[in-house]
Amino acid sequence: MIRKYIGDKAFYKKVLALTLPIMLQNGITNLVNMLDNIMVGRLDIASSSGVTVTNQLIFVFNLCIFGAISGAGIFGAQFFGKGDNNGVRHTFRFKLIISLILSVLAVVLFIVAGKPLINLYLQGESGNVDPVITLKEARDYLNVMLIGLVPFALSQCYSGTLRECGRPVLPMVAGSIAVVTNLVFNYILIFGHFGAPALGVKGAAIATVASRYVELVIIIIWTRMTAKNSPFIIGVYRSLYVPANLVKEIIKKGMPLMLNEALWSMGIATVNQCYSARGIEVVAANNILQTFFNVFSVAFMAVGVAIGILLGQQLGAKDEKGAMDTCRKLIMFSVLVSVIVGIVFFVCAIFIPKAYNYPDEVRDTATKLMQICAIVMPIDAFAHATYFTLRSGGKTLITFVFDSGYMWVVSVPVAFVLSNFTSLNILWLYAIVQLINLIKCIIGYIFVKKGVWIRNIVSNE
Repeated sequence: MIRKYIGDKAFYKKVLALTLPIMLQNGITNLVNMLDNIMVGRLDIASSSGVTVTNQLIFVFNLCIFGAISGAGIFGAQFFGKGDNNGVRHTFRFKLIISLILSVLAVVLFIVAGKPLINLYLQGESGNVDPVITLKEARDYLNVMLIGLVPFALSQCYSGTLRECGRPVLPMVAGSIAVVTNLVFNYILIFGHFGAPALGVKGAAIATVASRYVELVIIIIWTRMTAKNSPFIIGVYRSLYVPANLVKEIIKKGMPLMLNEALWSMGIATVNQCYSARGIEVVAANNILQTFFNVFSVAFMAVGVAIGILLGQQLGAKDEKGAMDTCRKLIMFSVLVSVIVGIVFFVCAIFIPKAYNYPDEVRDTATKLMQICAIVMPIDAFAHATYFTLRSGGKTLITFVFDSGYMWVVSVPVAFVLSNFTSLNILWLYAIVQLINLIKCIIGYIFVKKGVWIRNIVSNE
C-alpha cells in the first residue's frame, strides 16, 4: 500500500532535477527579499509597514500575471510533451500579449487609485505608528515600483515557458543574478553607502526595479543565444499571430485560471486587511510572518510547480496511468517536506523577529504568528499540491471553485466577521482562518482521487 505513495530512486531523481532549480531560484529570491525586508525594517516601523501595504497591492498584480501565463502554460507543457514546438511558440506569444495588457491596466489603476487602496490597510487603531507617515512611505515606494511591472511580467513569460520545456536552470540563473543585484543596490541606496544618498524606501524600490530589468535582459539574451535548446523562440517575434482556435481554447480554459489567481490574491489581500483592523502593529508583525513564510515554503511550493509541469507533460503524452501515479507520490512528497520545514520554521520563529527595529510586543506577536503558521504548513502544502494537480489537465473551472471560490465563500467571510464583530486577538483570529483550510484539503482530496483532472487538451491541436 505504501508503495503507491513512495517513488523509487529514479522517480525522485527526475523530480529533483526539476524542483531543485525552481527551489533554488525561489529560495534565493525570497532570501534576498528577506534581507531587503530586514533592511527596511531597520529604518522604522512606519517605513516597513508602508512597504508591506504596497507589496500587498503588487502581490495581486503578480498573481494576475501568474494566472494569465499559467492558463497558456497548461497548453505549453502539453504541447512540449507532444513534441509540438509551434504550439509552444503560439502559447508564448499569447503570454506576451496578455501580460503587456495586464501591466498597462495595473499601472493605470495604481496611479488613479493607489492612495485609497493603501488607506484600506491603515484603518486600525495604533498607538505607536503615525498612519500619515506610513501612507507617504507607501506611496513613495509604489510610485517607483510601477516602473518595474512590465519587465516583471515579461520575465515571467520567458521563465514559465522555459520551465514547461524542461529548462528550469536558465530562469534560475537569471533570477539569482537579479536578486543579488537587488541586494547590492538595497545596501547602497537604502542607507546611502559608497557616497550614494540615503533614499530609504525609495532606494529599496529602485533596487527592486533595477533587478527586474537585469533579469529580463539576461533571460532574453540567453534564450536567444541557446535557441537550439528552445526552438519555440525561433521566429517568435516575426509576428504576433496566434491561431484563433488556440486563443479560444486558452481563454476558455485559462480565463478561469487567471480569474482564480486574481480573486485568490485579492482574497489574501482582503484577509490581511481584516488582520490590519487590529492595528498597524499587526501589519508589521504580519509582514515578518509573510516574509519568512515565503523563505521556508519554497520547498513545497516548488513541488507544486513540478506537479503542474510533470503531470501536464504526461497528460500531453497520453500517459494517464503514469500521471495518476506521479500525482499520488508528489502530493505525499510535498506534505512530508512541509512537515520537516515546519519544524525548522517553528524553532527559528523564536529568533527571527529580533532582527527588526520594532517594539517588543510586535516582535512577540510575529513569533507566535510564525509558530501557528509552521504548525499548519502541511495543510498549506496539501492544498497547494492538489491545486496544481487539478490545473494540470485543464480543469480550470473546478480549480476556480476549489481555490478562489473557497477563499471568497469561506476564508474571507470568516476573517471579516471575526475581525469586525468579535474581540478576538490577532493570534486566535489568524489561527482560525488558517485551520478552516482543512475543509479545503478534504475537497481537494475528493477531486484528485476521482481523477476529474485527467485530460489531454492538445491531442487535436
